[in-house]
Amino acid sequence: MAADLLYSEHIPFLKEACTLKTLVIVAHPNIEASVINKRWVEELRKYPEKYTVHELYKAYPDEKIDVGQEQARVEAHGNLVLQFPVYWFNCPPLLKKWLDDVLEYGWAYGSKGDKMKNRKVALAVSAGIRREDYSDNGRYRYTLEQILVPFETTFRYCSANYRSIYAHYGMEKEPGGNVPGAEHESSADALDQSAKDYLRFIDRM
Repeated sequence: MAADLLYSEHIPFLKEACTLKTLVIVAHPNIEASVINKRWVEELRKYPEKYTVHELYKAYPDEKIDVGQEQARVEAHGNLVLQFPVYWFNCPPLLKKWLDDVLEYGWAYGSKGDKMKNRKVALAVSAGIRREDYSDNGRYRYTLEQILVPFETTFRYCSANYRSIYAHYGMEKEPGGNVPGAEHESSADALDQSAKDYLRFIDRM
């Protein structure tokens, strides 16, 4: 018991976390300038009893990830969602580092690595580019699901229960119309609806 109390004092979020809460890892390098991701975070924070929001770029401005604490954070929750803007058809670099560092052999995979086993995992992304351009016949020849297959493969390798992707598409019409990770300005009503749909998506994982 004493050891458990000491451990929870060093990792405060364990005092509040519930195994049924969903952990949302948010990886946006400039969340305050964001439109979509910022609105999603605002909606998530309305329900702290259901979701824990963990903003990587705020937690690790020096990008030195505390692997033990991150692993404990995942273990203290149920489902896991990775939320990020699409950067060069991938994720922002700190999230890639999080995946590289946290999903260790012996913890996430391997003969004794079972902490991701059967854990439900999903992605939530702002795409920047029009939905029709992410298609077999579109400008980029692949769907968003196909482009993000490495994430699915990673979690399947860790024996997690990968679910799907929640995406907010943008309005870029020509290559270079957006800087990587840029978010299209949407109406307030559209943003509100996107945020509500996002939470419904998480609840149905």
